[in-house]
Amino acid sequence: MNGHSWNGKGHVPRRKRRNRFVKKNGQCNVYFANLSNKSQRYMADIFTTCVDTRWRYMFMIFSAAFLVSWLFFGFLFWCIAFFHGDLGATGVGGVPATAKPCIMHVNGFLGAFLFSVETQTTIGYGFRCVTEECPLAIMAVVVQSIVGCVIDSFMIGTIMAKMARPKKRAQTLLFSHHAVISVRDGKLCLMWRVGNLRRSHIVEAHVRAQLIKPYMTQEGEYLPLDQRDLNVGYDIGLDRIFLVSPIIIVHEIDEESPLYGMGKEELEMEDFEIVVILEGMVEATAMTTQARSSYLASEILWGHRFEPVVFEEKNRYKVDYSHFHKTYEVAGTPCCSARELQESKITILSSPPPPSAFCYENELALVSQDEDEDEDEVEVGPELGGSTKKDGGVIQMTEFGSHLDLERLQATIPLDTISYRRESAI
Repeated sequence: MNGHSWNGKGHVPRRKRRNRFVKKNGQCNVYFANLSNKSQRYMADIFTTCVDTRWRYMFMIFSAAFLVSWLFFGFLFWCIAFFHGDLGATGVGGVPATAKPCIMHVNGFLGAFLFSVETQTTIGYGFRCVTEECPLAIMAVVVQSIVGCVIDSFMIGTIMAKMARPKKRAQTLLFSHHAVISVRDGKLCLMWRVGNLRRSHIVEAHVRAQLIKPYMTQEGEYLPLDQRDLNVGYDIGLDRIFLVSPIIIVHEIDEESPLYGMGKEELEMEDFEIVVILEGMVEATAMTTQARSSYLASEILWGHRFEPVVFEEKNRYKVDYSHFHKTYEVAGTPCCSARELQESKITILSSPPPPSAFCYENELALVSQDEDEDEDEVEVGPELGGSTKKDGGVIQMTEFGSHLDLERLQATIPLDTISYRRESAI
């Protein structure tokens, strides 16, 4: 790919559809390879690692943590009972079996494991208990209680953080399946629609968009994922939206837009991706959430507009999401690029209209209300310097000397018996 230009010049026809950088559901299509010290870096931030991991893996980690702690302290209690002589008829060193044991009713490893579970979970059946005979056993109970509290706190905190993540709020923020390009206020615009499926609001919602495509610099450096911002009105505040009902986001294709030199044919041959981002705070938790989606060049419909989704019914407004993704084709949409459209407008407006074209510039004509009345002729006095003829319901004006003459004529015609109509409709 050589000599690539962001304004549509020097394109190479694409041979292969590009892979998405951001999927339609917002997930980034990226994986990391050959990371040095990856395990150490992830373990250094173990809380974030647990929050980001999948639910099934998190449950496996916590289940393993509980089992390991129970088994470890169960083995420790078994060792204490064994060396104290509580497991046999005679203990180590000739201690009589009738001596008071360190842990009551622990006669083997299974009993020690059950005592470990009861201690860490604070079940307290009242059958097994530690005695004052062994200070080491008492210290082990204290340490296990502290370890159990730490594991419980970490587990509860991780589950709460994982459940309250604003990432899930993005599941109820909707992007249209396609983006469209059509004329709005005389300019070509790229548009897509966003919506909120919940009644709770997204506070301080704002949108961003970036165009991603391969780019070759003038020095020959190849950038596979060069990112360029698409202005959606952040300089005048139009990027901040009140997302109560679905809103159409508009990017005006002007001189600073990467799409400025792309027409309909160039768009079909282009190979780029537009990543759209919606950010805001969740009203319930005040946490920032971000919803993402993307549009390939093949998913941009030229000459289309979105169907309306908001309708007024009685004393409130109705949002019909069955029309959210639907578009309709707009006849007469220019197929040229915004640059060519702008140049053609400049050429047309470069020569001002002559002063004698007063009637045509105002696009007004005088027409009779009754098409069936008899034709008659209105004579204009010599002081107006011309005459008018009424033919087919249209008053034709000829041989006027100035705009003043025309205004004087219009003032003499009663306005209650005629109506106005655009010249293009005559």
